[in-house]
Amino acid sequence: MKIPCFSCFSPSTTEKNNNNDYPDEEINDGSFRLFTHKQLKLATRNFHSSEKVGEGGFGSVFKLVDGSFVAVKVLSVEVESMRGEREFVAELATLANIKHQNLVSLKGCCVEGAYRYLVYDYMENNSLYNTFLGSEERRMRFNWEIRKDVSIGVARGLDFLHEELKPHIVHRDIKAKNILLDRNFIPKVSDFGLAKLLRDETSYISTRVAGTLGYLAPEYANSGQVSRKSDVYSFGVLLLQIVSGLAVVDAYQDIERFIVEKAWAAYQSNDLLKLVDPMLNMNFPEEEALKFLKVGLLCVQETAKLRPRMSEVVEKLTKDIDMRDVHISKPGFVADLRNIRIKQQNLNSSEESSSAGATFTSSISSSANLARYLLD
Repeated sequence: MKIPCFSCFSPSTTEKNNNNDYPDEEINDGSFRLFTHKQLKLATRNFHSSEKVGEGGFGSVFKLVDGSFVAVKVLSVEVESMRGEREFVAELATLANIKHQNLVSLKGCCVEGAYRYLVYDYMENNSLYNTFLGSEERRMRFNWEIRKDVSIGVARGLDFLHEELKPHIVHRDIKAKNILLDRNFIPKVSDFGLAKLLRDETSYISTRVAGTLGYLAPEYANSGQVSRKSDVYSFGVLLLQIVSGLAVVDAYQDIERFIVEKAWAAYQSNDLLKLVDPMLNMNFPEEEALKFLKVGLLCVQETAKLRPRMSEVVEKLTKDIDMRDVHISKPGFVADLRNIRIKQQNLNSSEESSSAGATFTSSISSSANLARYLLD
């Protein structure tokens, strides 16, 4: 495996002097690198489509053409909402210091005028969405052990952000596309800290949601009230996905059913095992699969205070805990989220009439994006 030669991309003195606003070197502690737009253009062949490896709510991702194992994320940011360059880099450098086995490592950035780029460790097995939840022909056949390890790894990453990190970070957009897999299929949570960094906080909380429909906690979707329990809800949806292999939203003959609805119906009929992915060909421990599904349902309960903390989720997933008599209340039903979709479309229509620019402040900021994210 090639090791990325970051020194090859360190900004030259001449290039920095040509941009008086470029952040000073004192921000860089040696592990977080500053790049120029010119360097990243050369490294990605001017961000050529052949070097593109992914697309997310915060922008496109490219790998370096020399084969180095790093990825360059091109941020889509509204000019009027951008922070000053020095402040922006300082906050990114702080995020780069957050280290955990189940978090994607931020290596550096480029901040020049309207250009905003992040440089991350490259994940050889792409995202959980592309590798595991793709089409029948393309998706990899994850055995139970891989599903178990991925689920626990994501839970540990979120537990670190929620409870070990001070001050804590609420991710706000946990979904399969934001879970990346390294060459050993170790899961890495990506884009943590970006929702707060890249949005105007006041207007964002009052009118917007950062997450993806289907993963959104009802209280977050309805009022914009975000908390760690909002992330717990999204993780619960993801956990149900990993065990079942199902899409978050299943649209068939104009009838939409959300995975949470299906799981609740199966739970009420005492037939949760029917949700387990048939690709496993019954090669899985039934009690453990049932436990994982019940933990998922605990996480998506409608009342936020009833949802477990992520540390409790990790404990339930990793220890021999009897879940047979656990009480699970009804989840936040997706009928609420369908109403949010209508509200969001109305909001987008009013915004589009007042602004022709592309929006970054919401990952569901247009009807076209809305339709795409519904099927994430």
